Amino acid sequence: MAGPEDVGRDRPTAGGPPVFAADPEVGRDLAAVNWSATPLGPPENWPQSLRTAVSILLSSRFPMWMAWGPELTFFCNAAYRRDTLGQKYPWALGRPAGEVWAEIWNDIGPRIDTVLATGEATWDEALRLFLERSGYPEESYHTFSYSPLRDDTGAVVGMLCVVSEDTERVIGERRMATLRDLGSDPSVVRTEEEVMTFAARQLGRNPYDLPFTLTYLFDDDGSARLAGSSGMPLPHP
Repeated sequence: MAGPEDVGRDRPTAGGPPVFAADPEVGRDLAAVNWSATPLGPPENWPQSLRTAVSILLSSRFPMWMAWGPELTFFCNAAYRRDTLGQKYPWALGRPAGEVWAEIWNDIGPRIDTVLATGEATWDEALRLFLERSGYPEESYHTFSYSPLRDDTGAVVGMLCVVSEDTERVIGERRMATLRDLGSDPSVVRTEEEVMTFAARQLGRNPYDLPFTLTYLFDDDGSARLAGSSGMPLPHP
């Protein structure tokens, strides 16, 4: 059997296999995968359990992806493509999930292994993952559950991920908290030095967005001088 590096894309045929009919657009791209080069084989030979799982996946308007079989072959729906997959689409379809999400496999791989080994679902809330979906590592946050998928005999052979991305909310709340702390009433602050120390302390509480800061003050002659910093020691040029 051909390896995952040989997974190609055939020219789509009109309509495609019925298993992909729930979503014409993603279904067309799934139909273009050379499934014979994967452990799953051609769609017409898939077990009913796999057909049902794919149909549910494609029918849902909530972001989902699934993995099936010995190589955890990757499928996703239109919502997941739109919200999460980025430039990896349609390349990801039909490939091993560990290859699709190689950059975060150390984070999600053990969770998937747990589902496959125990048949029990997992749950994570606002988990930070550095995805490379736009050509570079990107900080992102996701709330998701991995659930077991079973074949016709009842054995766990895959997993379904239902996911909501929380990146905008988490980063927005974090930045608003920094602004709120910076604008709080420093009742014991009196001198310029105390003000700069207070500001550096508040800014230093958010190393994710502000790994370091340099605060300058302008003298009467218009020249700037470094008056405070966070994330690095003074003196600094």
